[in-house]
Amino acid sequence: MTRPAEHEPTAPAPLPAWRVLDMSQAISGPYAARILADLGADVLRVEGPRTDVTEHFGAVRDGRSGMYAQMNAGKRSIGVDLAGPGAVDLIRRLAATADVLIENFRPGVMDRLGLGYASLSADNPRLVMLSVSGFGPDSARRALAPVIHAESGLLARQAELDGRAPTDLPLALADTVTGLHAAIAVLAALHQREASGRGQHIGLSMLASVAASDDHAHAAIDGSTEPYSSRGTIWAAPGGPLLIAAPPKHAWAMLARRGVLRDPAPAGSDLPTKARLRQQAIQDWMNGFTDRARLLAELEQAGIAWADLSDSGDKFGHGAHTTTLPGSDRRVVAMPYQFSAASVTVQRGVARRGEHNADALADWLGLDAAAIAALAVDGVLISADVTAAG
Repeated sequence: MTRPAEHEPTAPAPLPAWRVLDMSQAISGPYAARILADLGADVLRVEGPRTDVTEHFGAVRDGRSGMYAQMNAGKRSIGVDLAGPGAVDLIRRLAATADVLIENFRPGVMDRLGLGYASLSADNPRLVMLSVSGFGPDSARRALAPVIHAESGLLARQAELDGRAPTDLPLALADTVTGLHAAIAVLAALHQREASGRGQHIGLSMLASVAASDDHAHAAIDGSTEPYSSRGTIWAAPGGPLLIAAPPKHAWAMLARRGVLRDPAPAGSDLPTKARLRQQAIQDWMNGFTDRARLLAELEQAGIAWADLSDSGDKFGHGAHTTTLPGSDRRVVAMPYQFSAASVTVQRGVARRGEHNADALADWLGLDAAAIAALAVDGVLISADVTAAG
């Protein structure tokens, strides 16, 4: 891949300062909104009195956890108690000036609040509204990432391949995959709005997002029982374990084609015998190296992709980067996009609940200090010291 030219320090963000009202929680919706914020959108996060589940994970600094910081850096925060008198009306007014609204309440909740798409679009026909659910608009079932990992078949497949009892994945894959699809869908709807002049409602389920991102879904569709062929295998090697990004039969074919190995299987051997002897031949060949660098060079010459078994922190400096948040020593993972004529960066630090009650309402709605103070007195606006256990 050719590296894009370095952009100028003053290069603009790729997106206009679209107004994004982020009413979502946990990871899927907030991650999509974080992407839009880093790309240049003005994202206003609406936070209620209950803590977000992500506030329970990671080191806490300035009142925010590491996971919350990763999902919500760069956004402004307004604290709104939806049970307060006039709170729903305030959200309607914000939505009337927004380009995008993102929510992942259970299906039906926004309609019951009077904040469904039909109602909001009547006031703002250009609004793009994204509703993320676990299983689609007809199911109000709760769905966090582990639920989708299980229901999508990922855990059963992993257990079958590893020959052990199912265990959950060590990351919220269903959430982040859904967040990526969500950001793509929002950008597509905003592009279509440029031609039509109208926004639209986007429905996105976590289960469908995982299915669409599953590179082995074809096997289920076709009824194939062939083992998952693109899974890497771990081998003993000088200097520590080594992953080869191919099953043993493919590694064998590539090494044999290079003339590195001779077939140890006697003529007429059945397939299980051939597989066992060839796999052992690969391991014996690796065991013959005392210098890991020489082994890796041989694998490269054979066209075989390999990897060290690094820990989670080792990825940074190898194409993945962290960024320091403005006004803080806290770091979060940077978005991976490298534009040659645009700047992608976190615009601000991690807001405390209600930190931007005043400036956001002045910017978005033109409210003066007296009107904002009245909302606080009425219990509609809340701030960081008004929380309830999640």
